[in-house]
Amino acid sequence: MVIIYPFIAVLFGFSLVIVFKSNRNHLVKLLLPFSGAFLLALTFFELLPEVYEALNSRLTGVLIMSGIVLQIVLEFFSKGAEHGHIHSKNSNKNFPWLLFISLCIHSLLEGFPIKDNNDIVYGIIIHKIPVAILILTFLLESKFSNFQISFFLIVFALMTPIGSLISNYSNLISPFNSYVNGLSIGIFLHISTVILFESSEGHKVNFQKLLLIGLGVLIAYFI
Repeated sequence: MVIIYPFIAVLFGFSLVIVFKSNRNHLVKLLLPFSGAFLLALTFFELLPEVYEALNSRLTGVLIMSGIVLQIVLEFFSKGAEHGHIHSKNSNKNFPWLLFISLCIHSLLEGFPIKDNNDIVYGIIIHKIPVAILILTFLLESKFSNFQISFFLIVFALMTPIGSLISNYSNLISPFNSYVNGLSIGIFLHISTVILFESSEGHKVNFQKLLLIGLGVLIAYFI
């Protein structure tokens, strides 16, 4: 089932932290622009037409803007961890509940658009890998206990599949799937555009970043 793919992607991101100990920052810099372009393109190519077909255009616009605002609110608490802004050095040794809850809400909503015939899952997968790398790096360098780190990682990894299960199998939620998908579009648009504008120093677009963005859009088009 495709709904388990985001969980595997998070585990894969965690494994990259162990494998690329010294080069993980460079790896994230390569993954972020590609993932942002890939997710943005799939949102336009796959998810947006579905929601516009299911709902009237005015309501769809309201839902998309609501998703953008919701993501901005979540980022107020997560400090932008969803798109690569997470500070490795943390002087506060208390468990980061605000970061944890905001990331879980974000991940839960990510799972709603995923269906067996929906290619948006691939955009979510690619998006989750660099985020997982950054989160585990933050937790390890903040020197939280093994239990706290395990709790954070396991729950975070499960939230997107849980969102997919609720969307696909809950009789109470399924009639409102298009509405939640509209919110998800706003979330994806905000995250992906921020990644594209802020994934390089000084907001400058170099050839490498331009190539990765073009590759992300091209692959999304031909999926």
